Amino acid sequence: MNIQNTSPFPNNGKPAEQIAFDRRELSVILGVYGRMVAAGEWRDYGMSFLRDVAIFSVFRRTAEHPIYRIEKRPKLRSKQGMYSVIAMDGQILKRGHDLKAVLRVLERKLIRAID
Repeated sequence: MNIQNTSPFPNNGKPAEQIAFDRRELSVILGVYGRMVAAGEWRDYGMSFLRDVAIFSVFRRTAEHPIYRIEKRPKLRSKQGMYSVIAMDGQILKRGHDLKAVLRVLERKLIRAID
């Protein structure tokens, strides 16, 4: 008698590897997100955890494309830095090894002249 695996997903005993933000990283990102929501700039976010990258996407409105993506790519750790902020058009605004320093590019958007 032959037993076949009826699951459509192969199970080789190892869970699929994923890159994710840890608690410290998420608290830094959500701190900036909270300030931008309070300022009325951002309204929604989404997170994706893939095999080689973790992405925190920021939306002005829910049904739009993300205006910014905060990415963590551990493979770039020894090169340009594993954290980056990417604009809607794909332009890399800032890249580096320190998440707080990389996110400062977004906080500059909060500084406005008062009339």
